[in-house]
Amino acid sequence: MSYNTFGRIFRFTTWGESHGPAIGCVVDGVPSNISLSEGDIQPYLDLRKPGQSKHTTQRKEPDTVQILSGVFEGKTTGSPISLMIENQDARSKDYSEIKDKFRPGHADYTYHMKYGFRDYRGGGRSSARETAMRVAAGAVARKILGDTIKIQAGVVQLGELKLGDDRNWDAVYKNPMYCPDETVLDEWVDYLDDIRKAGSSVGAIVECRVSGVPAGLGAPVYAKIESDLAAAMMGINAAKGVEIGDGFAFVGPRGEDTLDQIRIKDGKPEFQSNHMGGVLGGITTGQDLIFRVAFKPTSSILVPQKTITTDMMETEIVTKGRHDPCVGLRGTPVVEAMAANVLADHLMMSKANTL
Repeated sequence: MSYNTFGRIFRFTTWGESHGPAIGCVVDGVPSNISLSEGDIQPYLDLRKPGQSKHTTQRKEPDTVQILSGVFEGKTTGSPISLMIENQDARSKDYSEIKDKFRPGHADYTYHMKYGFRDYRGGGRSSARETAMRVAAGAVARKILGDTIKIQAGVVQLGELKLGDDRNWDAVYKNPMYCPDETVLDEWVDYLDDIRKAGSSVGAIVECRVSGVPAGLGAPVYAKIESDLAAAMMGINAAKGVEIGDGFAFVGPRGEDTLDQIRIKDGKPEFQSNHMGGVLGGITTGQDLIFRVAFKPTSSILVPQKTITTDMMETEIVTKGRHDPCVGLRGTPVVEAMAANVLADHLMMSKANTL
């Protein structure tokens, strides 16, 4: 299986399966002499870990990270940083009844067709469990980015329920909906409770805003900042759409209503709006980077579905086990992490281009 590595200068390779003994990643390209400990990584993993509320999978994983290499006396050495999380609550027997069936909406069929074999225990390598290591790598990336660049994400649409324009990013990780608007929480909780009790699921849209981004990151042709962000987001499990800035809303208005006009204030350029999401020609403008990621409903549901077996026979399936009624909720810290990974890579490429 190829293509397990992300990034150019700042890069990481993940390994492990959902129901294996452990998952991990090797982060390479990190400069030396940066302060780093498990304590810098664990808080971000805690935001993503399962079993924190009835609205996420009840798999109980502490997701305790271990640094195995690349750090000495609290500082990065410049050598590869190996990170590992032990799996402690895998229940492989939950999947024994469906080991010969393809779950609709999952990667079961395509993995079988590509490799002629698959790990049916929770999807193996295709499981969202792997995203824990993207979050771990993202924590390392944030150390490179420093305190100036701030990454904030939250769920702005849950199924049919949409937020207005108000955002309180500080509220996101203080509620089970990962929502930046506390006023809708009761409605959202009741809505997702009904979905969960029905054995079904819904999708979500996660909005991400990155402030403090310097102008000039990105390359204009094959390493555009928005194309790398989009690729990173689409690589997250269950992600099915990405829009930068106003995105699909650009289709309706005329050009004069969508351009971010520029004036001079205190001797410096000042944009009058940010419809473009902080990017022009693939390069950051210095404004906030704004993008949204659409997550599909979780495919593991208790509603019976038509499918086929590995012997190409028609059958039906009900996917039992422990699953998120909305995978987009815990997708929020993953979106933040992948944004950090992209920006750290581009920041280091920018420095390499201006030596």
